[in-house]
Amino acid sequence: MNKILCFGEILLRMSPVLNGEWLQQNSMPVYVGGAELNVATALAKWNLPAMYCSAMPENYLSREIETYIQRKGIETSAFHFSGNRIGIYYLPQGADMKNAGVIYDRAYSSFATLKPGMIDWDEAFENVSWFHFSAINPAVNDDVVDVCEEALKAASSKGITISIDLNYRAKLWQYGKRPVEVMPGLVRYCDVIMGNVWAANTLLGMAVDPDIHNNPTKESYLSHSLKTSQDIQQKFPKCKYIANTFRFDHKEQGIRYFTALYHDSSQVSSAEYYADTIVDKVGSGDCFMGGLIYGLYHDYSQQKVIDFATSAAYGKLFEKGDVTNQDVKTIEERLG
Repeated sequence: MNKILCFGEILLRMSPVLNGEWLQQNSMPVYVGGAELNVATALAKWNLPAMYCSAMPENYLSREIETYIQRKGIETSAFHFSGNRIGIYYLPQGADMKNAGVIYDRAYSSFATLKPGMIDWDEAFENVSWFHFSAINPAVNDDVVDVCEEALKAASSKGITISIDLNYRAKLWQYGKRPVEVMPGLVRYCDVIMGNVWAANTLLGMAVDPDIHNNPTKESYLSHSLKTSQDIQQKFPKCKYIANTFRFDHKEQGIRYFTALYHDSSQVSSAEYYADTIVDKVGSGDCFMGGLIYGLYHDYSQQKVIDFATSAAYGKLFEKGDVTNQDVKTIEERLG
């Protein structure tokens, strides 16, 4: 089987229980994560040949993390060891990455100090048929943008399928460039785009109806995602698949969730999921991205692809930590 290479910054997530509990207990859970690693972990869990490429300093902590990743069935031969530190972020348990509570401590990390020419992409792409990255990477700095484009050019020249998650992290875009000035130049290489209508607006400049929430029906949102998908494909003709996710708060602590997938001038949608309470929002979108890649890699029908990815993402909401432990059988059984 040809490999799937995921590229992004490896991060340590510190997840305190607030109201002073972490101080009283002298304890704070630590999770190894990063959007692209979460995707690779899901793919490996589902028995696909996943690889992960990132940068870490050369020290014992990095080697322990590399071994931890390898034990999950993920190949790390493309890892680059350089720089002085691993990026960290703090997020209270149960909070969302888009929540104002996230605190980043990732300046001058090994990943942030990558420059073009440091990674041998010809070697990294050996026996690779799929390359995945996210919009978090180019949010770091100009050099990482150049590294991403270097990877995308190499992947395109080899006929490798390229996917992107349009993750938007406002706190990361701090180096003088607006996302819309950077992202179109990278997205033009992509075959599969995952995001939502708001991310497409912020990152790609696609129009979004400012009154979209006035009619909060599934049909209304899907109508908008269809228009956005058509606009994306017109602007980026290399793109073959465009996925849109819709996740809203439900009651006090719950979730309303559904998705759509556009391909070959048609859009299909998932069932609508509701939950009154969830465990952890982090990684749900990454799990959806993994499910999307899984279905397309196996050449599933358009409807089966979106159903599998949505079920996987919904199930992740009830797991603590950044990555999913669901197996394929569990995800498929949820579909009935």
